[in-house]
Amino acid sequence: MDNPSNIQELKRQNEFLEEQLTQAQRLTALGELTGTTAHEFNNILTTIINYAQLGLRHKDEPTRTKSFDKILLASKRAAKIANTILATARNRKKNFEPTNLAALIEDVLLLLEREMNKYRITVEKLFQKNIPEITADGNQIQQVLLNLLINARQAMPKGGRIVLKISYDEENEMIDFIVRDFGCGIPADKLPYIFDRFYTTKSGPDESGKGGNGLGLASCKSIIEQHKGLIRVESTEGKGTAFIVKLPTIIRSKLLEELGKDR
Repeated sequence: MDNPSNIQELKRQNEFLEEQLTQAQRLTALGELTGTTAHEFNNILTTIINYAQLGLRHKDEPTRTKSFDKILLASKRAAKIANTILATARNRKKNFEPTNLAALIEDVLLLLEREMNKYRITVEKLFQKNIPEITADGNQIQQVLLNLLINARQAMPKGGRIVLKISYDEENEMIDFIVRDFGCGIPADKLPYIFDRFYTTKSGPDESGKGGNGLGLASCKSIIEQHKGLIRVESTEGKGTAFIVKLPTIIRSKLLEELGKDR
């Protein structure tokens, strides 16, 4: 008969390894983003320099005003990108707090904008207005969003369209979030294993250096379940894939917390 203390120790070690694996995945995503945003910062600096030179060459008020406006706009964009990267990089403990899912998605799209443009991907946003907040660790949900969006981009190497949809299931107090691509799809025989640890449908990294270690979707599933949510996939080979994520609203999260205390 197994010693209870040994079982507890194994559980503790397993939780520790799961945490380390999730951390490694987050750092990998951060490294990829840093490479992407470095190019974006270079473009922003070029814009600032060009308009600064334009303002110095021309003394008339309209040209200088236009130059200052362009410099200010580019600077604000650079600041927003930097703040988003810094928030992603913070190595903090799980911090569940009221979170606006739509705003979080906008931040992720800002970080991936250059990559999406480079691979000729258009993003269509279908966001229901005035949806409730969720109780979430923003960093972890951001990791899920990054993974799903990069997977969708990789499924369409010749370009295409990604549809992002957010809706409010008022009856069940859940927020539904869908990432749909119109790419290669996933073979039916591989779908049952798509969330298994170390399982991947990719042969290796693509030309951007991303993909192929089998950690991403398993980590996504683990994160969503930690948030008392659900994630599933629908896919047809040759037509595309949709990942459907359901996350509890603040009201439902509080209810689940109270139920947990009563047990």
